Amino acid sequence: MSYKGLLIFVFVVVGIQSCADSSKPNYQYFPNMYEPVGYETYADTDAFANGIEAQIPVEGSVARGWQPYDYPDTNEGYEAAKAELVSPLMSSEDHLANGKELYGIYCAVCHGTKGDGQGILMTREKFLGVPSYADREITPGSIYHVLMYGKNAMGSHAGQVNAEERWQIAQHVMELRNKLVK
Repeated sequence: MSYKGLLIFVFVVVGIQSCADSSKPNYQYFPNMYEPVGYETYADTDAFANGIEAQIPVEGSVARGWQPYDYPDTNEGYEAAKAELVSPLMSSEDHLANGKELYGIYCAVCHGTKGDGQGILMTREKFLGVPSYADREITPGSIYHVLMYGKNAMGSHAGQVNAEERWQIAQHVMELRNKLVK
């Protein structure tokens, strides 16, 4: 091959190579793997013949870790829980310490650190009429029920504390009540 032929060959190869774009392959064997399809959450889709119903749990199924609570969110349910509901936790220093910590986070702002109804929101008059535990006939079952559903101006804390933590808070509240009644 002559010098002139070699020069033409190099010029043609460089010219062809300069037209190629390395970020875009010339041919895609599986285009769905290269070009993702974005879907919106809970958007209608043709992926299922019946729409989005494939994401609904099977009828009669129970979520993992779910525990039934048989007392309804009514005054009768409150009274029944107050009379019948008993803590499955044995009273211990660990449960009381954890209950005290959780009480400080979720309850003390309204009910006060002593359970006398003089929390910071009460003293600043953000909420009025927060009861002292000494003024109410309460049981661990009634405390658990109120934490589960809420009562009057107090909302439910079931989303913030699990079942064991609710019982731990109930143990601490009963300890505070015993100190106030003496």
